[in-house]
Amino acid sequence: MAKEEGPTVELRQRKKPKSSESQRSAKEEKINDTPIPERTPKHILFQRFAKLFIGCLAAVTSGMMYALYLSAYHERKFWFSNRQELEREITFKGDSAIYYSYYKDMLKAPSFERGVYELTHNNKTVSLKTINAVQQMSLYPELIASVLYQATGSNEVIEPVYFYIGIVFGLQGIYVTALFVTSWLMSGTWLAGILTVAWFIINRVDTTRIEYSIPLRENWALPYFACQVAALTGYLKNNLNTYSERFCYLLMSASTYTFMMMWEYSHYLLFLQAISLFLLDIISVEQSDKVHEVYKIYIFSLFLGYLLQFENPALLVSPLLSLVAALMLTKCLQLNVKKGTCVAKMMKVINFYLVCTLTVTLNVIMKMFVTHKENGHMLKFLEVKFGLNMTNGMSIKETVTLEDGRIGERPEIIYHVIHTILLGSLAMVIEGLKYIWTPYVCMLAAFGVCSPELWMTVFKWLRLRSIHPVLLALFLSMVVPTIIGLNLWKEFFPRLMTELTELQEFYDPDTVELMTWIKRQAPVAAVFAGSPQLMGAIKLCTGWMVTSLPLYNDDDLLKRNENIYQIYSKRSAEDIYKILTSYKANYLIIEDSICNEMGTMSGCRVKDLLDVANGHFVKKVTS
Repeated sequence: MAKEEGPTVELRQRKKPKSSESQRSAKEEKINDTPIPERTPKHILFQRFAKLFIGCLAAVTSGMMYALYLSAYHERKFWFSNRQELEREITFKGDSAIYYSYYKDMLKAPSFERGVYELTHNNKTVSLKTINAVQQMSLYPELIASVLYQATGSNEVIEPVYFYIGIVFGLQGIYVTALFVTSWLMSGTWLAGILTVAWFIINRVDTTRIEYSIPLRENWALPYFACQVAALTGYLKNNLNTYSERFCYLLMSASTYTFMMMWEYSHYLLFLQAISLFLLDIISVEQSDKVHEVYKIYIFSLFLGYLLQFENPALLVSPLLSLVAALMLTKCLQLNVKKGTCVAKMMKVINFYLVCTLTVTLNVIMKMFVTHKENGHMLKFLEVKFGLNMTNGMSIKETVTLEDGRIGERPEIIYHVIHTILLGSLAMVIEGLKYIWTPYVCMLAAFGVCSPELWMTVFKWLRLRSIHPVLLALFLSMVVPTIIGLNLWKEFFPRLMTELTELQEFYDPDTVELMTWIKRQAPVAAVFAGSPQLMGAIKLCTGWMVTSLPLYNDDDLLKRNENIYQIYSKRSAEDIYKILTSYKANYLIIEDSICNEMGTMSGCRVKDLLDVANGHFVKKVTS
């Protein structure tokens, strides 16, 4: 027995070193098989650095030049520097006058805390009404501007009005720079960014409202949204290194929250973006984790915005919150199935159905338990039908080369196409919102002509073989934008220079006389009644109390506006007197522009609409 055990023990002892040697050799083979990354040649690094430097310089220069252009154009349009303070303030029309008036109030306050308190408990603007102006009018831009003006010591260098409009013009420069960067990220060349900026400025009537009203909330907010879109474009790119991905994520988080704080309707635009990401998630499963990280940013921004916006109920009942909550729930219910199979396609359809159903259900439940009045009229504009055809269940390659001609597999491109289509659908429903859609059309158009990948994809569809498609794609992606740029320079640059050299005339002596009379003759406790647009100017230029404001997100103010407009209807003098005295009005201002209005269409004047609403309009019957 002992002789038999000896070899057995010896055999086991021999196996042990053999296995360790095999493991060691396996590790050595694995190390030897691991490809060692080759160092990039110095001339390649220099080319990349030069390309990055020139592109960044062009992006920053474009933004600065656009901001300077807006400042020069504004000066030429209103002769701003040559006018008195009262004449400058008259250039702020409608709700813009209200925003700037609260900026002035903050500068007059003895302290920042006292100024915020007076705005949140404001009873000196609208008669018989105390309002939280910060929450109701989204006055965070004015709060920030007033703090910056006093903290930086600008009160000793520049006048408050120049500081205020200078910030807005600077933000527009950032807006243009962000569009430049987004187009650059999509196409891979900064020529696309230059074309984007050129088309943006040429079509500025449809791309921005800065020329008509400077302090509008969207003029403060949309630059941050453009930065968020640029960060999202970089975040969705494949093969992104860790540091770049982290930077894009942080920038996206900060800009999303800031955008939500600056504009009361921002969550509707983010709702459309969330729909775009949801459709991207259906098409490009590989980016599912990144898309759901963006959903978390939405949740965090909504929660923080709800707290800092005085528990704003509009954020709780927003469709964005319901959609994101539904998407997070369906994510937990998803099953791991093989891609490209019939079961996977059926699961996508079921997932789409669940998201739509849960979104509507959650939104209805929130509205049942949360008291809300704000922004309810905006939901009807978002009832638009969307369709999407899905093909190609194959997995996406980790690295798509130029020769592949498969630009449709890049997730950031898919997102931008869907997002632009949704914004275009919204612009068709509400024509006044085309200034949100047009900048992204300019960006996509610039990407289209400057991207060699897109040209290569087109050649692949056309099955072009007579000429080398890669060389032709690279050639066209440089020549076509150059030709377009030269044509734009030749045709539109002289027009822009002409606009800056022409001295336009702004002359409104009646309004100046009215404001001067109020400040000199009217009692301090007087209350003025009139059209909401004129009341905004009175609040800014004189500081006197008014009966209504040009704001449309408050039911009481809407009712006041409708009642005050009855002065132009066929109501009796007794009825008008009762309406005015119910709001403690002492002075009534009648405007010739409304009384003598000559409408282009019959029945569309303010007087006609009031008469129809009151049942005083008698339609002529022809036999």
